[in-house]
Amino acid sequence: MSQGKNSFRHESLLNAEGMQDILKAINKGIAKGNITFSDEDDEIIMEPEGLMNLKLTATQEDGRNRINIRITWQGKEEKKAKKNLSVKSRPEK
Repeated sequence: MSQGKNSFRHESLLNAEGMQDILKAINKGIAKGNITFSDEDDEIIMEPEGLMNLKLTATQEDGRNRINIRITWQGKEEKKAKKNLSVKSRPEK
């Protein structure tokens, strides 16, 4: 009983304005409860809601700067159709 795994990955070189546009779009999507990430190859739609976990790290090493922002939340559980369970055992000999 596992949910499928969908993922999206994109990498690009942006100036400060381009980066701000993406962060603003993510912010707006969180506020509206719907974020779509897409490019020419792929698309993923996410519906953030409820309590969210934020993990933020910032590092400077050898002249390179990095900010990692991770936002996670539990998705809606799909309503499971009721199914009858059958359990049987073999008669003892």
